[in-house]
Formats: sequence, C-alpha cells, structure tokens
Amino acid sequence: MAETGKVAIVGAGLIGRAWSMIFARAGWDVSLHDPVPAALEAAPRLCAQGLAELARHGLCDNAEAAARRIAVTGSLTQALDGAAFVQENGPEDAATKRAIFAELDFLAAPDCILASSTSAIPCSSFTEGLAGRARCLVAHPVNPPHLIPVVELSGAPWTAQATIDRARAIFAGIGQAPITVKREIEGFILNRLQGALLAEAFRLVQEGYVSPQDLDTTVAEGLGLRWSFLGPFATIELNAPGGIPDYCARYAAFYARIAGAPPAPSVFGAEGIAQIMQEWGGTPAREEITTRSARRDARLAALAAHKRKQDNETT
Repeated sequence: MAETGKVAIVGAGLIGRAWSMIFARAGWDVSLHDPVPAALEAAPRLCAQGLAELARHGLCDNAEAAARRIAVTGSLTQALDGAAFVQENGPEDAATKRAIFAELDFLAAPDCILASSTSAIPCSSFTEGLAGRARCLVAHPVNPPHLIPVVELSGAPWTAQATIDRARAIFAGIGQAPITVKREIEGFILNRLQGALLAEAFRLVQEGYVSPQDLDTTVAEGLGLRWSFLGPFATIELNAPGGIPDYCARYAAFYARIAGAPPAPSVFGAEGIAQIMQEWGGTPAREEITTRSARRDARLAALAAHKRKQDNETT
C-alpha cells in the first residue's frame, strides 16, 4: 500500500505548486510554504485550476477534494509540523540551499526525508554539515512535474540507502516515475542527455546543415515519437534483428566517428546563439510564451492520458 501522510512543500512557485498538486491528488495532506506573501496568496487558486485541468484529462480523480488537501502557511515551523516528507523548491543557488536545509534539518522530525528540486546542484554541495545529512537527497523533477512524471533521485555519498529506497517508493506511490542516480554527477541524467542533444543540434544549425525549425521537426516528428514510450536502449534493441549487440555491430563505427569529433563548447557562445536566433526569428513576447506554454501543457496532458490508457490496456 502506498505511503500517505503530510508533505511540506517549500516554495510556492511553478514547481512547488506542481508538487502540491501531485501529492494532493495522491491523497497526501499538503502544507505549502513560501516567505513571499503574494506567492502564497495566489497558490490555492492556481493549484485548484491546475487540478481541474488534470481532471478534464482524466489525470485526477477528484480535483475539488485534492484542492482541499492543500493548505498554505507563512510559517516554516507550521509547515514542517508532522511532515513525513519535504520537497524544497528554493532558488538555484548552493549557498541559499545550505541555509534552507540547515533550517529544515533543525525543524523537521528525525524520520522526515528532506528532498530538493534542484536542477543541477549536487546534494553534497548543500548537506555536508548537517546532523541529519543521511536523510537528504535531490529529487529533480522535469518541468512541468504534474505532466512529466520522471524524478531523478540523487543522494550525496552520505545519503542513507534507506532514504533513497523510501523516497523512490513514495514517488512511485504518488504516480511519478523515479529513477536512481547511482553516483553524484553534475546535471544528473536527464539534463546531461538533453545537453548532448542540444550541443549537436546547435552545431548542425550553426554549420549550415539544417534550419532550427527543421531540426525541431526531426525530433518532434521523428525521435520524439519513439522516445515518448521507449528509451534509447529499448529503441535500438528493436532496430536490428539481433537486438542491441547486432545494432552496435552494424552502426558502432559510424557512432564512434561522430563521438570522435564532438561539438565544441563554443556552440553555446554568444555568436553561435545569435546565428540561431536570426534563423529562428527572434524571441517571442512574454504573453506569447505564456500562451505557448499553456498549449504545451494541454498536449502533454493529452499524451499523459493516452499513455495511462495504453498502460492500463496492456496490464
């Protein structure tokens, strides 16, 4: 039976609100804290809207009940009182996280897990001096977490295996897809894979092989269709009669030549970015980005609903 209880969500921004919705729809009581009053004031309405949207796609059984399980508080002490799990969503800065985790470690119950949503900062950078450092880890989500379920669990060398195991069970229990980063590495797994693809994409556009629009089409209408339900290992296993060894026997030399001449770090420099933006057509206004983000989220929700239906039909 999946664990439920009280979770403290520290930070009421986009990621914190998403985590609140995820835990609430899974039956957890959520205490959402943020030191900024305006963020707290807006959070209940935004979470209720998000849960209603999930319900429209069949991704939340009872949006109103889930929304009622989310309570906001300006007191960190109150948020942590009785919490079995904490998900921190503060600024992406190691010094700030050290200060936040020192306070969390002091206030939270001894058996409460302390997790951070950091995108790239290793857990060891902000937990080394804590008395309760064995219960700390990174739980890196993907934006938007309530629609993209993978969560990367990365501990420090001193994080207890029991912490990783329990966190993995909790995230699986709330409908996410946890993976374990077995050794600390900057950027974890997803961002390193994304970085490799971006570097090659930038290089191909900057060297004149393809337009940025056609490159996006290649991924969205090519690789992305398979990757929406198969990872790279499962993909290549089906692309040769003898599976992965057969695929590598056929194509390893080609990939080795590519790996021997990787994109240079300069592809992310100002000159190269300017070239891409000239072809891309400039940066859209904030209002347009908001509109496109909402459209993205609606399509992700439809895809998540489709995948859930497919999974249910094959089990």
